[in-house]
Amino acid sequence: MPQVAMTKDQWIELFQAIGLEPETMRRWHQCFEARYPDQHQAFLTWLGIPAEEIRRIRAA
Repeated sequence: MPQVAMTKDQWIELFQAIGLEPETMRRWHQCFEARYPDQHQAFLTWLGIPAEEIRRIRAA
């Protein structure tokens, strides 16, 4: 099966579809970065986010 990446917008849309509020999404992101920084980097890259934006996201 070929690797098919999602986009950042699709991921956010899924979070919103299950009722996550922006603050909950922010906490999820911070937990992901704190616990699994290498996997978080890989995930953001998989989403196709440009390197400069990834740096901003990970610094937040």
